[in-house]
Amino acid sequence: MSERTRPTHRAPLTPREALLFEAGVKLGGVFHQYLGTPVSASTALGLGRTIERAVGLQPFVRRVRVRIRPGRGGPVGQGRFAYRYLTAEMLEVRVRLVDGPITVEARLEPRPDLRYPLMSVDRVVAARARRRPRTAHPRTAGDP
Repeated sequence: MSERTRPTHRAPLTPREALLFEAGVKLGGVFHQYLGTPVSASTALGLGRTIERAVGLQPFVRRVRVRIRPGRGGPVGQGRFAYRYLTAEMLEVRVRLVDGPITVEARLEPRPDLRYPLMSVDRVVAARARRRPRTAHPRTAGDP
C-alpha cells in the first residue's frame, strides 16, 4: 500500500511522476543543505552517515548512500584550520525510493565533463502484481 493517504500534488501526477519528483527533492536537499559544512578526511565518513540518516527519515526513502571525497576539494588550511568546506565536487549521493510497486533509484554526482554536479535517474521500476499459481482441484474418489 502507498504511503500517501491523499494526493500530495495539486497537479494530477502519476505515482511514478510523483516518486521521481520526490527523488529530486531528496537529492536537491542534500546538495543545498550540506554544502559549506566543514569537513576533513577524518570527519567525511561520519558526515556522510549523518546525511544518510537524515535523508532516510523522509517519506519513501528506502536506501541512501553518501560518499564524501574531501580530496576533491580546495586547499586545506594549517593547524586548527586544517579542513575544507564540503563542495559539490566531493559529494556522491545515491537514493532508492519506493512507493507501493514503484521503485526509483537516482543519484547526485560531479560530472567533470560538464564541470557541474548533476542529478540523474538511474532506474524506474514498476513491479507487476504477482499472479497466484494455479492449484490443482482436489480429486474425488469417482474422478478418472
